[in-house]
Amino acid sequence: MKSSTLKYGSVALMFVALFFVPELIRQFTDQTDRSQASAEESLERYGFFMEEVSQELGVTFVHQRCDVDDPLKHIQPQIAAMGASVSVADVNNDGYQDFYVTNSAFGEPNHLYIQQSDGTFEEQASIYGVADLNQYPKGSSMGSIWADVNNDGWEDLFVYRYGKPVLFINQEGQRFETFEGPTQFPDWVNSNSAVWLDYNTDGYVDLFLTGYFKEDVDIWDLDDTRMMPDSYEFATNGGKNYLFRNDGGRGFTDVTQKMGLDNRKWTLAVTSVDINGSGFPDLILANDYGVDELFLNEKGKRFVDMGPASSMGDIPKSGMSITAADFYNQGDFALYVTNISEAGVLMQGNNLWAPTGSTTIDGIEVPTYANTATSAGVEQGEWAYSGAVTDLNNNGTLDLYIANGFYSATPNTDYWYDYTKVVGANSQVIINASNWPAMKERTFSGYQQNRLMLNDGSGRFREVSSAVGAALDKDSRAVAFLDIRNDGTMDMVVANQHAPVSVYKNQVNQDHAWIQISLEGAQANRSAIGASVTVEWTDAQGQAQRQKQSVSGGEAFSSQSSRVLHFGLGVMDSGAVDKVTIDWPGGNRDVYESVRHSQKHSLQESTSARFDN
Repeated sequence: MKSSTLKYGSVALMFVALFFVPELIRQFTDQTDRSQASAEESLERYGFFMEEVSQELGVTFVHQRCDVDDPLKHIQPQIAAMGASVSVADVNNDGYQDFYVTNSAFGEPNHLYIQQSDGTFEEQASIYGVADLNQYPKGSSMGSIWADVNNDGWEDLFVYRYGKPVLFINQEGQRFETFEGPTQFPDWVNSNSAVWLDYNTDGYVDLFLTGYFKEDVDIWDLDDTRMMPDSYEFATNGGKNYLFRNDGGRGFTDVTQKMGLDNRKWTLAVTSVDINGSGFPDLILANDYGVDELFLNEKGKRFVDMGPASSMGDIPKSGMSITAADFYNQGDFALYVTNISEAGVLMQGNNLWAPTGSTTIDGIEVPTYANTATSAGVEQGEWAYSGAVTDLNNNGTLDLYIANGFYSATPNTDYWYDYTKVVGANSQVIINASNWPAMKERTFSGYQQNRLMLNDGSGRFREVSSAVGAALDKDSRAVAFLDIRNDGTMDMVVANQHAPVSVYKNQVNQDHAWIQISLEGAQANRSAIGASVTVEWTDAQGQAQRQKQSVSGGEAFSSQSSRVLHFGLGVMDSGAVDKVTIDWPGGNRDVYESVRHSQKHSLQESTSARFDN
């Protein structure tokens, strides 16, 4: 596939007051199908249909945003704009995926939904000891990620907060206990995302934790209102990011500075994947008020920022989410970054960085990219948060779901005009929260519908959310995919800010085959985080196909989907895929041929792996 590069002027973002940008809007309209359709019509046309089933499944969670100190109350919806998150894991090892959602208001509990054998869920956060985490001065929950930090076979839970982060150790699926080993976790960090990765491939997952506001900012007991970004495009006064080395499951050591990762760029999202095939996981950061960053891992010795060299880290925007995915079935990861767009005011557009090759700099292989978001039809997402990826119709290509909307308040009101006045001012104005105009219950990019972008296999996407039953406009933040009932279809949980969580059950065309791969490391970390799987198959037309996926320790924005890798295959004449190749962290490779599809295969690293053929 040939990639096309967007051409930008010297200034990356532009406030276009009272100017409509007709061409971008026309492109979006052309790629949208907002017509309502029945389940039968949707299955016939698109191969799937989604139905909101949270109440039927016993999911009743409602997110509550946190309060703020008096000097910030005039812009509370902006300061307390995040905190709705979702992460997926099999907590009790019963073979069914569970999920955890965070609350943010003090006194409001987080919820842990344990899946039952009939596909319903029971809320058991209090039973497991992970409910009451929103208390001052400990902090307010912003999100969570799962991994087996001590390689004992049970998934452990890390919760990041505006406050003190906390790690819970799974006690054989019965309850969680706070990790008692030595850590160098900060006493206070204003974090909106984190990711597990084994950066030194020693067999234990390490932790990367982001900072947004500086760590001396307490939004409930504010010392100084000079706590906002010092620039809308190149801010450098954000919170500190951290890398913690896992010391054999016994403790965590801060190696941030040693590994070259100490910066302050208002990071909102992070993911990790081996982007250049070096055998070591890299880090990709989406930064608000600035450029995004690509840190390549130099064999576990240090990280080097190669964002500008790769072409994906030199345009300042409002990075909200980052996802790595093989959208084009080429065996390489593209990068999807969401930003902010508002018709008539600000048109940043989302970025789809498609791989174009590589170059070598100081002995490091640096992947290069071109922004293909416009030609692919995924540029416009409004005020976008999570950009989450899976194959929703099992046709063999990865689809994209974009969470949209910032603050829905009084209808037919708008805060944008006042907002542009302050962010367009000099650094001494923008940095001081007291200079920001009061929001006064005005809507700020609210009532925006999420986007479900269906991949047509040719490098283009079509928006079909209304047509397939997935229309949603609840100021969504986080998105996670999991297979409820283990029936070979990817279902969806959407965490909405200051609103109920949404759970969608997916009904898929039964003519489409699929395969699921669940990994367990032996020499690699037991959660297999960082392992990549490439599935090769021959479709019904006799064409060779392949797709690569990686086991993630956190992705998009405040999200973590199921680590059971799901591959749609489309229509198949044979009963098996041609080949499954697993590249494990640390360098091991396992290859399996003629693997039966339309079932889940659980395998361990190296000779213990078995398929039920």
